[in-house]
Amino acid sequence: MSKIWVYAEVDNGKVDNAALEILTKARELGEVEAIALGPGATEAAAKLGEFGAEIVYASDDEVYSDYIAQPHVHAIAELAGDNPPDLIIFATNYDSRDIAGRLSAKLDATLVGNVVDLPAANVARTAIFGGSMFVDTELKGTTSIVLVRPKSFAPEPSGGEATVIPVEAEISDDLKRSKRLERHEEQASGPKLEEAPVVISGGRGLQEPDNFKLLDELAAAIGNTAVGATRAVVDSGWVPYAYQIGQTGKTVKPSVYLAFGISGATQHIVGMKGSKKIIAINKDEEAPIFGLADLGIVGDALKILPQLIEEVKKRKS
Repeated sequence: MSKIWVYAEVDNGKVDNAALEILTKARELGEVEAIALGPGATEAAAKLGEFGAEIVYASDDEVYSDYIAQPHVHAIAELAGDNPPDLIIFATNYDSRDIAGRLSAKLDATLVGNVVDLPAANVARTAIFGGSMFVDTELKGTTSIVLVRPKSFAPEPSGGEATVIPVEAEISDDLKRSKRLERHEEQASGPKLEEAPVVISGGRGLQEPDNFKLLDELAAAIGNTAVGATRAVVDSGWVPYAYQIGQTGKTVKPSVYLAFGISGATQHIVGMKGSKKIIAINKDEEAPIFGLADLGIVGDALKILPQLIEEVKKRKS
């Protein structure tokens, strides 16, 4: 049976939800162990065990939160030692991508990114052409590494418990070259973008940054709703990167996705095509987004939004 490691990002004891998604899939493929590094890692072991990890290699050392990638790679490579796993799975998050790339070089291991499924422990499925086609890649070598897109699997607890094994790697000064000097968290009044049941997104069709206030107003009127954006809007500085949905942003799968002034570029579609219901509003009747939408409205988003906000408020009053 294949031995599979899942790298879990941890923030003060809270496990990144993508790790729980991956654990749910990994336990179908072989014997599952998890790696958690940084403050709160030992506390997080219980959650990781609940979702299928039989063993959790953990260290609460602050060196893993203070310094980027190199300490993590060194620790994981030492753990692999003479008995490496067949597969190491990372979520496609910024820190995890950095660690996975360096670890691939360190272990001389195959690395496949943008994975959306694992049909077997040695097969990685990736999406191409905006998710319209899939390619299966056979993983060869002693150890392979894959980066899985968040929301590829539904997290389901198995009710298990994990044995915690402390990670005692010695991190020398030459592994402390890139230090994280500051953390900044965007304040959000609603649910997290990737967890919201309703997502409202805006594109360049909103014409200027101030018009994003209309999306915030609609989200507040509906309730339990998050606001997102396209890459073009983020690159223009209209909203923070935390809003970005797409191939280089977040993947969302809400019950309802409302797209205002979004043309439907492939990069954006990849991040939201799994939504249960898609409603698109765009002035261009030829916009690609209409080919994906369950309901399409040809019209000016800036004229429709105020009317929609008023109607929602009226119905909820």
